Amino acid sequence: MTFKTFKTALFAAALSAGFATSAAAQDSVAVASKIDTEGELLGNMIRVLLEDAGIEVENRIQLGPTNVMREAITSGEIDIYPEYTGNGAFFFGMEDSDVWNNADEAYETVSRLDREENGIVWLQPAPANNTWAIAVRRDLAEAEGLSSMEDFGEWVSEGGEVKLAASAEFVTTPNALPAFQETYGFELEGDQILELSGGNTATTIRAAAEGMNDANAAMAYGTDGALAAVGLVVMEDTKGVQFVYEPTPIVREEVLEAHPEIEDILNPVFESLTLETLQGLNSQIAVDGLDAQQVARDYLVENGFLD
Repeated sequence: MTFKTFKTALFAAALSAGFATSAAAQDSVAVASKIDTEGELLGNMIRVLLEDAGIEVENRIQLGPTNVMREAITSGEIDIYPEYTGNGAFFFGMEDSDVWNNADEAYETVSRLDREENGIVWLQPAPANNTWAIAVRRDLAEAEGLSSMEDFGEWVSEGGEVKLAASAEFVTTPNALPAFQETYGFELEGDQILELSGGNTATTIRAAAEGMNDANAAMAYGTDGALAAVGLVVMEDTKGVQFVYEPTPIVREEVLEAHPEIEDILNPVFESLTLETLQGLNSQIAVDGLDAQQVARDYLVENGFLD
């Protein structure tokens, strides 16, 4: 996951679509999310929990992409939404810092800077990293004992028959596949890569799952919903090559002061959202076609967070 640049017109369109009224001037708490599957899932969890606690909520779920969300919360147009720790690198112009490769340091840095500079509080992050990853077929992982990038690198170096489905961006971007290869001591030759156009992980995941052109591994994001459904396993980046992107509720400080119970309500929920849990929940939405609101509510009820 990367912080992508969108044209100013996109934000203007979002404004004209209806969030020009400041949430700060209202009694309700404006709960928002990004437009992706996981954003809708987590945003609805936050919304449902706050409503259950008796807090009046304004629903802004699936408001827009990252830059729209950032502008909205820093300007006070929205009050709370799920963001990713690694995006702090781009929010604060720290793309060259290595703090983003460590989960604890990334969280400490972004939470400190955002509170000091913008009055935004980062609550409990989920222990799940939604970043660039390599996933392999489960049958292969079990047969070869592969669970980490160290395992994968050693296996490839010893002649393991791998074919990676990936985008050109993943193959050529210095901090993507080249960084994985350098850190974990392996190198994929041209015939070991199935290069697919575009950067859609759904395409690379499907290619590996179906064995397209003998592909048995795929470029993925850590919490991709299709992974669990099609039987792929993410190789753990044990040496922290990639930025860590842990989903975290972020809330304006003045709203948290008005509703301090928000922290106690949300922290245990996000603490429960492991990588495997989010993969499964995302799969119910992206693969099974279930409604994100219902998936969110069912999870909260089944795990005792909601009656």
